[in-house]
Amino acid sequence: MRIALCLVALLTLATSTLAEAQNGYYRQPAVWNDTIVFVSEGDLWRVSTDGGTARRITTHPGYESLPHISSDGTRIAFTAEYEGASEVYSMPFNGGLPTRHTFQGDRCRTQGFTSDGDIVYATRKFSTRPLYHLVQLDPEDNTTELIPLIEAAEAAFAGNQLFFTRYSFQGSHTKRYKGGAAQSIWSFNLGNSAEAVPLTSDYAGTSRQPMVWQNRVYFLSDRDGTINLWSMDFDGGNLQQHTRHRDFEIRGASLSNGTVVYQCEADLWRYDIASGNSRRLVINLDSDFDQTREKWVTNPMSYLSSSHISPDGKRVALTSRGTVFTAPVKRGRLAQVTHEASVRYREAMFSHESDALYALADKSGEVEYWKLPANGVGEPEQVTKNGEVWRWGGTPSPNGKYIAHADKNQRLWISEVANGRSTLVETSEWGSYFDYSWSPDSQWLAFSSIADNTLSQIKLYQVGSGNILVATSDHYDSYSPAWGAEGKWLYFLSDRHFRSLVGSPWGSRQPDPFFDRQTEVFALDLAGGTPFPFTPPTEVTPEPSSDDEAEESEGPPPVTIARNGLMTRLHQVPASSGNYWGLMASADKLFWMALTDRHESAREVKVLSINNDDPEVETWAGGVNSAEMSQDGSAILLRKQSALYVASTGDGTATMDEKTQVMLSGWSFPIVPQDEWRQMFVDAWRLERDYFYDRGMHGVDWPAMRARYEPLVDRVRDREELDDIVEQLVAELSALHTYVYGGDHRGGPESVSIGSLGGVLSRSSRGYTVDHIYQSDPDRPELLSPLARPDVGVKVGDVVTHINGVSVLSAPNYQALLRNQVGKEVLLGVRSGGTSKDVIVKPISGGSERLLRYREWEYTRRLEVDDKGDGDLGYVHLRAMGSNDMAQFVRDFYPVFNRKGLILDVRNNNGGNIDSWILSKLMREPWFYWQPRVGGPSSNMQYAFHGHVVVLVNAKTYSDGEAIAEGIRRLGIGTIIGSRTWGGEIWLTSSNNMVDGGIATAAEFGVYTPDGEWIIEGHGVDPDIVVENLPHESFKGRDAQLEAAIEFLKKKIQEEPVVVPPAPAYPDKSLQR
Repeated sequence: MRIALCLVALLTLATSTLAEAQNGYYRQPAVWNDTIVFVSEGDLWRVSTDGGTARRITTHPGYESLPHISSDGTRIAFTAEYEGASEVYSMPFNGGLPTRHTFQGDRCRTQGFTSDGDIVYATRKFSTRPLYHLVQLDPEDNTTELIPLIEAAEAAFAGNQLFFTRYSFQGSHTKRYKGGAAQSIWSFNLGNSAEAVPLTSDYAGTSRQPMVWQNRVYFLSDRDGTINLWSMDFDGGNLQQHTRHRDFEIRGASLSNGTVVYQCEADLWRYDIASGNSRRLVINLDSDFDQTREKWVTNPMSYLSSSHISPDGKRVALTSRGTVFTAPVKRGRLAQVTHEASVRYREAMFSHESDALYALADKSGEVEYWKLPANGVGEPEQVTKNGEVWRWGGTPSPNGKYIAHADKNQRLWISEVANGRSTLVETSEWGSYFDYSWSPDSQWLAFSSIADNTLSQIKLYQVGSGNILVATSDHYDSYSPAWGAEGKWLYFLSDRHFRSLVGSPWGSRQPDPFFDRQTEVFALDLAGGTPFPFTPPTEVTPEPSSDDEAEESEGPPPVTIARNGLMTRLHQVPASSGNYWGLMASADKLFWMALTDRHESAREVKVLSINNDDPEVETWAGGVNSAEMSQDGSAILLRKQSALYVASTGDGTATMDEKTQVMLSGWSFPIVPQDEWRQMFVDAWRLERDYFYDRGMHGVDWPAMRARYEPLVDRVRDREELDDIVEQLVAELSALHTYVYGGDHRGGPESVSIGSLGGVLSRSSRGYTVDHIYQSDPDRPELLSPLARPDVGVKVGDVVTHINGVSVLSAPNYQALLRNQVGKEVLLGVRSGGTSKDVIVKPISGGSERLLRYREWEYTRRLEVDDKGDGDLGYVHLRAMGSNDMAQFVRDFYPVFNRKGLILDVRNNNGGNIDSWILSKLMREPWFYWQPRVGGPSSNMQYAFHGHVVVLVNAKTYSDGEAIAEGIRRLGIGTIIGSRTWGGEIWLTSSNNMVDGGIATAAEFGVYTPDGEWIIEGHGVDPDIVVENLPHESFKGRDAQLEAAIEFLKKKIQEEPVVVPPAPAYPDKSLQR
């Protein structure tokens, strides 16, 4: 009996362990009667509403998501990436071959079914702006009908009544978000033309994912601070809360026959509306968990984060995907030094004797330096201790005793290798330290430090005394120090050459001065009295001794620095100015990186011999990405695209061929995904802690957040699921600009582009009729739609009958025949009037068509302003705030600078960083006029705008788009019209990447005003005049915000006329008698 009980206990334990081992991470549920379809491991699964063992119903390695079940329970619609792009598919409820319904080449998001079986999905394919439409698709013939709403993202139906979510997800993972782009529930009657009505306008936060049951709308909302399940009447009244989760939010929900299934934590929960009870479902996956098994990284160069050459130039240390290797320059063994996917190693570099490596690693829980055996045999030894913040890569001293390095808190350190003791060298208020170099005797560290005026200086730190000498003034940027071989000279780069390529402010489009090729090479005489090696000898200045003639000794001679007059002992190296960085010095040559025409492909390594025989700067290596010199100066490691070379500095030009290439053929290594995912979660948490602009983390207990979310990582079975956890983690900070994207996500083996013809075509019995061809500025023919090109000769009303000889009616959609045809010549059979003809077109990509649609929106806004503004108003739209958008401003502003009013449209602006450029243009005012003998006056300042300014904003005005709007108001330039903006004004660098290249961005730079007020963040910019572009009337073509801007400016011009004052009477300077 006792034996039987023991066997039962063992079997129970084994079953429990097996069940626990079969747990997964469950997302995006869809429920119908007693069946749930959900997403796990990037596939769709079926399980009972009581839980149990789930069955996989899709198996493709591409990602399947957003399942929805038809109201009759016969089909499942979902989004899938079978050929790369996310498209709409459906399959029988009991499984079977999926049917593809869309061929858009633009993202589709399934949203459900209508009662009569049409699939509803959201897409930007049919919008001229980057806004989502809801589309009804008949799965029988794939014909589509747009639901007449703009900015509608999610849908639920009750007869003719449509409940929809206004606005798609705004992009940043931000809990308790209440900015202008917060999602809300609206109602729209499909049976009439009345405008949609907001139902949740009483609350500024998030209300989304409507679901209908028995005359109530159930939805998700964060009204109590955490997203929970709520409901309301069809008119928005009688609000009720149904769930009360506090630590974890509801991530997605589905409703059927009084049962709501939703995701919370890593599980699915079932809520019974009648009883009000909610319970966690116990679900096991009948899976082999293929994505968790050991996998091989077969493209290590794609994940290469650092490469460093050994002091003698014979080996290279490589860090790829957090793993360290050493490779021989010629023949030999490629050694894997670390084997821990749970530890991220970074910036591995050789010790002074090349037998060991120093690398940063989070092995202890914080980022510290560790010593590793270069041959991979032996255990790592911790060097530094007491780490508290992210460290940057450093450089070991030539004698092997020290490592100089910096950290995210903008501190420069020197750590002793023997005992790990770290000495603080300097703390900067204005930026971190990335530019430092050891003297040959290891007693001095040269580094560039940013002064209070934000210009960088060269400083010298003495190890023994701790003294710091300032070697250059703060009048010019000086950086990239490199010691001469004997330590007598300190070479460096400095931006001191200022010659504008633009000669005057006269010319079209307000030419500004531009100073190219500012950088020059300089040298400091450290001891004083040392002959400059580039100066020819005279009878009183002997020939400088070369390093070859120096007496041999056991080590480098001590470096002597005469403190007095150090800055005055400055010499300019005979090299013309350029765009330089990365200075390196060998015994007899100087090398540096140069950018010849500001394109990445134009990077070169320049060389200059150190002699007094009129040396010339020459190109030593071309087309390289980076260069690093060995400590002994004998070789330089070059990276050129995905290849590494080690070239001898003794050669006149670098040899980059098979003889000098670092042989990495066959390089691959294994990782354990779950170990890596655990490391990445902690890394994301740590990077957020160390990058976030507020060290107090907005009052959030950050260690507690790690403790809350980290246990969920054990449930992760694919990379997407890790992102789901990280999104929730970083959202706790309630800050905008917090994105999670990138990384090593599983994808399908096929990636097939879909061509676009640049127009709207509808299916008919004859073929596909051209209903519309996207317009764009006729002054820019290179941007025309493929169908709009003059040599094609296709017009609206023509019918496309064949594509490459295949009838378009034989395909489910004409774009199915344009797969893999982007940029290729395609033969179209076209019926025009009563005749048929063949034409050749080159289809564009879905992304290019998206830009084409956007350009039509811009162009038609401009035409409307020209028409309704009677020629007095100008229009400029900015999609974002980058260099390309500055070009757009220059292109569109100057032709209208002389008009009486200007509409600067930053609606749907994605942000950037050029607000100050544009504000400075708009702040220019005329303070006098030039009057020539013939013609009208012109102002100084040139191209100063004399008129009235309106800036248009909406909920999709992001970041720097918000900054320019607020700047226009605060600087008194103009008036803001539109709707409240996104609310993201803590800026970022997007540099805190994780080991597989993914990122959870951190908000790094808060914005406040001179009077001490944090602005914009979390709320957005409130317009001076509120005008909404409502969903239905906007769909019909009305732009109420633009109309309001036009009417405002016309009235303003009438009330405050814009006139250029006439010249006064000419002076009479005749001799008066």
